[in-house]
Amino acid sequence: MRLLVPYHLDEYRPEMDVPITPDAVVTAELPDVDDPWARMAVLYDAVADRVAESAIRGERAIVASGDCTTALGTVAGLQRAGSDPALVWFDAHGDVQTLETSASGYLGGFPLRMLVGYGRHLMADRIGLRDIPEQRAVLVGGRDLDPPEAEYLRAAQIRHRPVDDLGDLPDGPLYLHVDFDVVTPEDLPGLLFPAPNGPTLTDVSASVRAVLATGRVAAFGLACTWRDDASAAAHVRPLVDSA
Repeated sequence: MRLLVPYHLDEYRPEMDVPITPDAVVTAELPDVDDPWARMAVLYDAVADRVAESAIRGERAIVASGDCTTALGTVAGLQRAGSDPALVWFDAHGDVQTLETSASGYLGGFPLRMLVGYGRHLMADRIGLRDIPEQRAVLVGGRDLDPPEAEYLRAAQIRHRPVDDLGDLPDGPLYLHVDFDVVTPEDLPGLLFPAPNGPTLTDVSASVRAVLATGRVAAFGLACTWRDDASAAAHVRPLVDSA
């Protein structure tokens, strides 16, 4: 089941350039409130329902959106279906910011930290997301880390691995997440948050396919973090089509 969630955070973006032809598009009537977490909770509850339905049918959901926070809804959906997924998180950034550490306040920098238990009142309690133990999370390719993120990861049990050496993956079902800015910007045009000196698209594709080859990927999240006019989706479509 290929799901399109045409949003960047709580901003509806119906013309998103994505590397899938969706079987369904997930949208929601977001409340007219100032709290973006409350708005996103309505959307991610809808995402969770669709992912749960897919998982119960024995399908692997491929979920494309404009950011990484959609993963909160995807993982909640797997849990609603009775799964207990670990995380394999490809991203040039750590995504382990908090309200207290983020210099920019960009909410897309929080989701991995939230999946392992930070700020439950912001999202998890609203959509029934259960914490994933840090030791069941792997950050792959993270290189553009703010000092608080680097400090956190040094002490955390989250495994931090290069793209070409994943090590032993956690047991059980996996949520595979790929923010395509993990790819070096020389190989992928139009990235919103490019991080230089990264792995090639070929290397990332080989690593992602190795995770898929385990046969344990319960859902596959695609963070399409690029400008819509850059034709980046065409570059990564062969990888997604192989999933």
